[in-house]
Amino acid sequence: MKFTVLSWLVALLVPIALIGLGLRLLLTPLFLKIEYNMPYFPPDEYGFTKADRLRWAPYALDYLTNSQGISYLGDLKFDDGTPLYNERELSHMDDVKRVTQGALRVWYVTLALLLLLGVWAWLGGWWQDYRLGLMRGGWLMVGLAVAIGAIVVVGIVINPNVFWNFFAGFHSLFFEGDSWLFLFSDTLIRLFPIRFWQDAFLWAAVIALAGGIALALGLKPK
Repeated sequence: MKFTVLSWLVALLVPIALIGLGLRLLLTPLFLKIEYNMPYFPPDEYGFTKADRLRWAPYALDYLTNSQGISYLGDLKFDDGTPLYNERELSHMDDVKRVTQGALRVWYVTLALLLLLGVWAWLGGWWQDYRLGLMRGGWLMVGLAVAIGAIVVVGIVINPNVFWNFFAGFHSLFFEGDSWLFLFSDTLIRLFPIRFWQDAFLWAAVIALAGGIALALGLKPK
C-alpha cells in the first residue's frame, strides 16, 4: 500500500517536472530568436523592427531569472532618452518575476524529490512501482499537453476568444485585477504580442508532450 501511494506521488510530480522544463527552455534568448524570425510573427505597428525586438526583449527574460531589482528594467531607455517601460509595466514585471522564480523553485524541488524517490525506490525494493509512477505521470502529461495544445490551435485557427479566455484565466490565478492588461503602444505588448504567448504555450505543450510520451511508452514495468 505504501509503495502504491508513493508511485502515485511520482506520477503527480512528473507533469510538474516536464512543465517546468518547458518553462525553463522558453526563458532563453534562443526562443526569442526562433519566435521573432517566424514568417507569420506580427510586425509592430509602432515601429519596432526585428532587430529592436531582439535588442530589448532579452533584458526582460534576463530580469525574470536574475537577482536584480526592478531598476534592471527601469533604467533602460530608448535612444532618445525616454524610458523603455512605464510604471505600470514595471510593476507587472515585478509581479511576473515573483511568479516565475516561484515556479522555478517548485520545479527544482520537484526534480529533487523525483531523484530522492528514485534512489529510495532503487535501494528500497520498489523500483518497478517507481517506474510505473513515471509511466503514469507521462500519460497524465500527454493528456494535459494535448488539451493545452488544442486550446492554442483552436485559438489561432478558429476562434481567438478561446485562447484569450484561457490566457485571461491563467493570469487571474497569479495577478490581481487587470494589472496585466496594457495598451497596444506599450513596450511589453510591442515586444510580446498575443501571438508570442500563443506560441509560447504551444512550444511548452510540445516539449512536455515529448517528455510525457517518452516516459509513457519507454518505461513499461517489467
